Amino acid sequence: MKKILFLVSLLASTMAFASSDLHLDKAPTNLSDQQSLQRGAKTFVNYCLSCHSAQAMRYNRLQDIGLTEQQIKDNLIFTDAKVGDTMTNNMSKKDAKVWFGAPPPDLSVIARFRGVDWLYTYLRGFYRDETRPTGWNNVAFDKVGMPHVLNELQGEQVLHVEKHGEHETHKLMLAKPGKMTPVEYDGMVADLVNYLDYMGEPAKTKRMTLGIYVLLFLAIFFVPAYYLKKEYWKDIH
Repeated sequence: MKKILFLVSLLASTMAFASSDLHLDKAPTNLSDQQSLQRGAKTFVNYCLSCHSAQAMRYNRLQDIGLTEQQIKDNLIFTDAKVGDTMTNNMSKKDAKVWFGAPPPDLSVIARFRGVDWLYTYLRGFYRDETRPTGWNNVAFDKVGMPHVLNELQGEQVLHVEKHGEHETHKLMLAKPGKMTPVEYDGMVADLVNYLDYMGEPAKTKRMTLGIYVLLFLAIFFVPAYYLKKEYWKDIH
């Protein structure tokens, strides 16, 4: 019964999300770009892993994107974790509930659930909202509980609302610059989303490459199979 209720709630949330009129910006992701994936992994470890976890992802899988075991140890592991361990943090669920109201979700398959375009829009869509406990809100996730952990890089945005008769247009405007220019920040977010997409299915590129080889084999094999079939059935017809 619990599983049925969970599936129903998941379907309802997915339908609600699909029916919203939110405009999603296209995420410029490329799973073949190892440099982008490496930069995204660095951002994930530095800014996301302190609160979130990725329990389905092991550090040693980062060797698949061109990093050596020593590079992973030196640059991406800041705890006593081993290279073969999963990407978890030391925050207890009890403390997380006190600080944030609910434990931050595991991000192992967040890109597969939300989609890369939603994540790209979300991570660029924070704006100042003093009515919220954290002081932040988000155009993609209204009344979001997560603070804007990347605000030192992006700066502070404000939501500008313009009324045109019965209609309203919402536009984000940069009120206080961060350490990065808007172009640099968008590039950093694109790398992070690219890594989140990779993390959701590390074998995706290999699977797609294997699929192409299988289709080529079937296409080539179809020719002798067709003539073999004709030869086999010619005396019967």
